[in-house]
Amino acid sequence: MMVRVLAFARLRELLGFGERHVGVADGTTADAMWSRLAQDAPQLAALRASTRFARNGALVDGAAVLHEGDELALLPPVGGG
Repeated sequence: MMVRVLAFARLRELLGFGERHVGVADGTTADAMWSRLAQDAPQLAALRASTRFARNGALVDGAAVLHEGDELALLPPVGGG
């Protein structure tokens, strides 16, 4: 199945893309997608604890199962003040 992955800010820099369609097996979770992406960008591992996921615009945890055509956004921490 195909999932659209969006990456922002530092995550975009590390992955080398802002948007990409990724083919994954049925039953893949957001955490499993993260692990797959980290295989090509090992420096992601240190950022997992501070990264949130949004599936189709709604925040989800790493156990969320992805489905055909889903959009998974990788959201880094936001600073400001």
